[in-house]
Amino acid sequence: MKLAIGTIALSSLLMIGAASEANAWTRTGSVTTQRGTYTGVASGSCGGGTCSRAASVTGPMGHTVSRSGSISRVGPYRYAYSRTTTGPHGRNYVRSGWFRR
Repeated sequence: MKLAIGTIALSSLLMIGAASEANAWTRTGSVTTQRGTYTGVASGSCGGGTCSRAASVTGPMGHTVSRSGSISRVGPYRYAYSRTTTGPHGRNYVRSGWFRR
């Protein structure tokens, strides 16, 4: 839970600012709390109907949480997505599916 609060704060910092290119971007940042400094990096790109991104945050104890994912247009108003989250102890959580908009 404590890492989640730091992750949310850092994610907010990483989202500030505009991308220099429409199809690719990278952000880095850090936030310091009473528990220590959290450092993160995020990047993403779009092309050919698919957008992907990856982000990771490392906490003051050296533990890293990372997430990567993508979304693709697979038909008119239909999209498929996939993401993988890796916790600080190496456990992976995968989520995927599709939706219609």
